[in-house]
Amino acid sequence: MKYFSTNKQSPVVDFREAAINGLAPDKGLYFPERIPVLEKKLVDGIEKLSNEEIAYRVIKPFIGDGIPDEKLYQIVSETIEFPMPLVEVNASIFALELFHGPTLAFKDIGARFMSRCLGYFLKDNTKKVTVLVATSGDTGGAVAHGFYDVEGIDVVILYPSGKVSPVQEKQLTTLGRNIHALEVDGTFDDCQQMVKQAFADPTLNKKLFLTSANSINIARWLPQQFYYFFAYKQWADKTQLPVVCVPSGNFGNICAGLLANKSGLPVDHFIAACNINDVVGDYLELGVLQPKPAQPTLSNAMDVGNPSNFVRILEIFQHQFSNLKDKLSSFCITDDETIQTIERVYKEHQYLLDPHGAVGFLSLERYLDNYPGKKGIFLETAHPVKFPDAVEQATGEEVPIPASLGTILNADKTSTKTKNEYPALRDYLLR
Repeated sequence: MKYFSTNKQSPVVDFREAAINGLAPDKGLYFPERIPVLEKKLVDGIEKLSNEEIAYRVIKPFIGDGIPDEKLYQIVSETIEFPMPLVEVNASIFALELFHGPTLAFKDIGARFMSRCLGYFLKDNTKKVTVLVATSGDTGGAVAHGFYDVEGIDVVILYPSGKVSPVQEKQLTTLGRNIHALEVDGTFDDCQQMVKQAFADPTLNKKLFLTSANSINIARWLPQQFYYFFAYKQWADKTQLPVVCVPSGNFGNICAGLLANKSGLPVDHFIAACNINDVVGDYLELGVLQPKPAQPTLSNAMDVGNPSNFVRILEIFQHQFSNLKDKLSSFCITDDETIQTIERVYKEHQYLLDPHGAVGFLSLERYLDNYPGKKGIFLETAHPVKFPDAVEQATGEEVPIPASLGTILNADKTSTKTKNEYPALRDYLLR
């Protein structure tokens, strides 16, 4: 498999080079030259296959010969070694719970896969590698955990000061060793722009071996297809295809689902569930993508005003607006509606949502109201304990703290405060 840049001004590369580079030299995102078509017997017999076998067969065409089969099977097995259950909330809505990994967020899957791929690719590298990543919340913790204490790799995480939850901040600022947190005086979009500038700086890149761990990196993005297949495996009525609703910010997650669908995974329709940062919702109405400054919300991981991965969605649909609009809808959910939804679902169904899941649940519910008889899945992307203020405001109850968080919550935060200016990041990296 070869990968081209979405800006069409860089040479095609294989999976290894795309994963190491992160961003193409022309600042575009890497995208596969062709979208593999799944064997029909994989989909038809999915209930008989192990999750490891499913994941291996899904990702293998994207890797090609870049990783030996035995090693790739080991990587996917380690990536998905925790449950991802499909849980009934009511008769027509099901939650795909993706928060049972080590950092209690869906991004554990992509971060674990990427860290293991890079560890394999760079095992004989003599120059230290710096993984540079911007986070609006959960990416930072997942990447920090995935790369913690990996020899020869330093991780630098940029996050917006005061705009991630206390648990999220602890997960990315308490590990130490090769994990370094930069607390940026700005928004996630500022952090992301600084990271992009670093990759575009030829002087910096001559001195450092930089790679990215955001969902712009194909090794983070592609394995997110796995849990869409796991959801379908658990879907009881295969004669009625599910509507799939994805809380969306930078649009890497829903893009992976759309890619899986294009490869042959049966899905009726996709919904991008957005908070007030709904530039894609505007796009689906107007046909023009107009980035906006990000606004802070309770669902902070979705506070993105210029979603990087949307260009990949356009590639999936070959820039045909009508085809994209037929497959994708979007809803915009306010903070007040988020709180009300957490409260209502907890009272009516005894199911506890986090703010992102609440945006997903309400978006799916609104879509299904217009299509009686259909059923759907929303992605519950993070554990409610990561957002205690919002959840406790809605329910009036404290969120039980999982045992896995006990140590980290008592650990000391270590971060470096930084201006939202690229020279500040460059100086830090060259220190």
